[in-house]
Amino acid sequence: MTSLDSVLDKDGVRLTVDDVVATVTLTNPAKRNAQSPALWRALTEAGRLLPGSVRVVVLRGEGKSFSAGLDRQAFAPEGFDGEPSFLDMARGPEAELDATIAAYQEAFTWWRRNDIVSIAAVQGHAIGAGFQLALACDLRIVAEDVQFAMRETSLGLVPDLTGTHPLVNLVGYARALEICATGRFVHAEEAERTGLANLVVPADQLDAAGLDLAAALLAAPRDAVVETKALLSGALSRTYEEQRTAERAAQGRRLRDLAGLAD
Repeated sequence: MTSLDSVLDKDGVRLTVDDVVATVTLTNPAKRNAQSPALWRALTEAGRLLPGSVRVVVLRGEGKSFSAGLDRQAFAPEGFDGEPSFLDMARGPEAELDATIAAYQEAFTWWRRNDIVSIAAVQGHAIGAGFQLALACDLRIVAEDVQFAMRETSLGLVPDLTGTHPLVNLVGYARALEICATGRFVHAEEAERTGLANLVVPADQLDAAGLDLAAALLAAPRDAVVETKALLSGALSRTYEEQRTAERAAQGRRLRDLAGLAD
């Protein structure tokens, strides 16, 4: 790929590639990057179009807000142009509703693939679906003005875009329940203290910090990072002994590969 090759640019999502680093940008700052089914399909497509050479993906939003969450037009009787409204979907068969939500979730799942490391660079509001999109990434760098909030419960809904699992893993069950049930804001200091954020920087340094972290992640050999990510991401679902076994197997693969390179 050539430098900053534009791979995708539609429905509020732009994917560009610069060698081994890809950038996914939310490009509707006039609506604070509010999300819609079309945007989710574009995010899913971005994951599918990601070149195999890419090692790090940076997710960012244009404007003052990362993403203010779901576009409220989804709940209007008319919905979006060419889309069923959420109210109409709720009146349909349960199996169809489940399949539709599963398709929406695809926009949030590919960020944790073992072959890439994803970084969310988050400024301003990251609310509801915006919070869950940031949680979909492996790492989060946030601006000092960041405001995370999970507002679904306040609207009589539940967070359903894959955000509950990483949220509980990062901050624990009790804090996750309190954040979701109250819908309150989580600001930069708390985000860093509780593990939601890896780093807090001034807003005008956010993009540079994301690129600096990407460069640091690229310093180690790709296969070693891939194996390490797989070990860590699976650790919570394994027993201590199972994790020991997984470590030995992974190290064996690495040593065999290195021995092969040395021959």
